[in-house]
Amino acid sequence: MNTPFPPLKHDAADQRGGTGDMLNTRAERLAVLDFERAEQRRQRQEEQRLETNTPEVRVRAWERLHGLRLPSTPGHPVLNIICSATGLGRAEVLEVQHLRAARRAAAAEAPGL
Repeated sequence: MNTPFPPLKHDAADQRGGTGDMLNTRAERLAVLDFERAEQRRQRQEEQRLETNTPEVRVRAWERLHGLRLPSTPGHPVLNIICSATGLGRAEVLEVQHLRAARRAAAAEAPGL
C-alpha cells in the first residue's frame, strides 16, 4: 500500500524534550498569571487607601478586592475593618452607607422606567 506521506518517526528522546518544554511553558505561564494576580491585588489595595480617591471610590475598591458589599447597617462589625483597610474614618464610611441608602430609596420611589 502506497501512502503519500512518509511514516512518522517516534523518537523517545524527542518526546521527552517536547514534554519537558511543554511543562516548562505551562509552569512559566502559571508563574506569569500568579505575578499578574498579585500585582492586580497590590494595585487594588493601593486604590482603596489612595487619599486622592473619594470615600465612595475607596469603599468600592475595598468591595472589589474582597468580593463583598458594604453592609447597610451602621453597627455592622465589618465597618471597623473597612475603616482600617481604607484609611477612612467611621463617619466617612457611614456617610457612604447613608448616600447609598438614599440612592436606593430614590430608585424605589422613582416611577417605573
